[in-house]
Formats: sequence, structure tokens, C-alpha cells
Amino acid sequence: MTLPPQIAAYYLRPGPMTDPGALDALLKDAPSDIPGMVAYIQNLLLHVHWAPAYRMRLGEERQAETHTRSVRDMLALMQRHDPRPLAFVRTLYQRMVGNCRHFSTFGTALFRRAGIPARARCGFGAYFQEGFHADHWVIEYWNGTAWQLLDAQIDAAQRAMLRLEFDPLDVPRDQFVIAFDSWRRCRAGTADPKTFGIFDQLGLWFVAGNLLRDFASLNNMEMLPWDVWGAMVKPDEDITPEQFALYDRLAGLTADPDAHFTELRALYDGNEALRVPPQVFNALRRQMETV
Repeated sequence: MTLPPQIAAYYLRPGPMTDPGALDALLKDAPSDIPGMVAYIQNLLLHVHWAPAYRMRLGEERQAETHTRSVRDMLALMQRHDPRPLAFVRTLYQRMVGNCRHFSTFGTALFRRAGIPARARCGFGAYFQEGFHADHWVIEYWNGTAWQLLDAQIDAAQRAMLRLEFDPLDVPRDQFVIAFDSWRRCRAGTADPKTFGIFDQLGLWFVAGNLLRDFASLNNMEMLPWDVWGAMVKPDEDITPEQFALYDRLAGLTADPDAHFTELRALYDGNEALRVPPQVFNALRRQMETV
């Protein structure tokens, strides 16, 4: 299978969140092979919720680093933590604190920079807790013949603690359930919406939110997991028939974004309720923020 040139070009081009901008020179030592890039990412980022597993305590200021959106701002923060070249080995405390979305967005930027079409996908991981689908992001990259899922967050320690039987560089699609599939399973009654989410935030409204975030990411706007805008469904809000129809359509488009690429891009550009606006609501900080 060959990736159409228009689609390859789109997922090679940096978007607002993945463009290093003036700080691109900081990535001059970044490797271009996939295992090397994953190791490079893991040397620069620390997942906020995994810090206790490494016997680390993070204060509020360090935890607040998870609100960083763009790769350009991530690079600036990484440089402040340690001004040496990014390829130098960093202690846990010298790494930027982020989450799965940061691993996936930063990784997407590196893959594109290395000439590999890539996009961040939003959905749910089935490998963190048995019987539960945890809010999660991974990288989807073109391996030359097909799109392949890769979890840049899972290092050797996490892999051992989770007792994973698969290679995080090649995540099975029944282990990372992309948002469209999660929505369809819940709609069909083959999955319980209360098994999708994070902490006490569970249910179909949460699945809908990730579906819109995945749709935005496929349009090169990889937003924070708690960014809220436009057509997002509020927690435990009754979903209207019109909303069901809209999200069913998003599920159809994002299930095969290449086949629906033109429609996917046109819907995003032409619908203000779906398009990421200049300002979004940060649900954790409970304030409007400029993107």
C-alpha cells in the first residue's frame, strides 16, 4: 500500500503544536531511527503520574509543566531544566514533566522531522488496568506500507511493571483503542462507557471528548487532554440526538482518515464548533487560555 502524496505531505508538515519554530536547532542532535527517537524522547520527558513509581515527588510548580502545549514551548522548558544539548543523559529531575499527550506530540514532531509521516492519536489504553480503558495518546506513523501505533511513553521500567506482552513500538489495535472505536463500541452496547476515562471522569461524554480531540489531532491540532472547546459534551450531560449524529459522523471520518481526508479537513475548517478556537477552556485550571 502506498500513502497518497497529499496525505504524506500533510503528516510530514509541522502544525501549530508540533512546529519547533526558532528552537529547531536544539533538535540538531536528534536521531532519525525509530528506537533512537523513542529513547531520545524518554530521556527528555517524565510522565507526571508515573513519577511516584520512580520514587519521585513533584511539587505543584513541576506538575504545572503538564499544561505546556506546543513543542516549541516544550523545548524552551527542557533547555531551562538543562542547558546542555538535548542528547545528553538527564536525571529524572532534569526532564520536563508531561503526560502521554506530550510524549506523543513531541514524538510526532521528531518523526516528521526525520521524514516519517506521523500523527498523534487520542483514545484509550487497555494495558494499564485490567478491564479498564484509560485515557491515553500514542503515535501513529507510516511504516512504509501501513500506519503503525507506537507508545513512546512506555520505557523498560513501565513495560516490566505493566507486564506487557507486546512491544510498545508496535501496539496492537485492541490494546490501544482509538477514540472512534471506543465511541462505536459504547454506542453498540458492546462496551461499558463507565470503563472509559481517567480517575473519576468516566462515561460516554468523556469518550466523545476524546473523539473530538482525535479529530483535531488529525487536523494537526494536538490539544491537552483537558482542553475544552466548541462541541465538547459536558460531564454527565445528556447527549442530544444532534450531538449523537455529529459524533457518529466524526467516528466515521476518523475510523479511516486517509479515505476521508478531504472531507475530514473540510469539516474541520468549516465548522466553528469543531475547529480549535484561538482560546480554549483549561478544565483543570478552570480558565480560558490562548492556544
